[in-house]
Amino acid sequence: MIDVLYFAWVRERIGLPREQVETQAATVADLIDELKAREERYAFAFEDLSALRVAVDQELVDFDAPLNGVREVAFFPPMTGG
Repeated sequence: MIDVLYFAWVRERIGLPREQVETQAATVADLIDELKAREERYAFAFEDLSALRVAVDQELVDFDAPLNGVREVAFFPPMTGG
């Protein structure tokens, strides 16, 4: 099980702030594919990966990052300063 966290508009589109996901995904990209296949709201949230960032166990990573031994994956839009 991996804790998956959603922030900002990703959370709004999916309708959940977090959930536990049973997955066999090898990478973040594989996890996204699994989530997109669940329901349309996930497909909508992950339709443009260029508008998303991902952190694995609180470290920014690329979408090809491995999930072996990971406890938490967080998806969020890029942050801006101000």
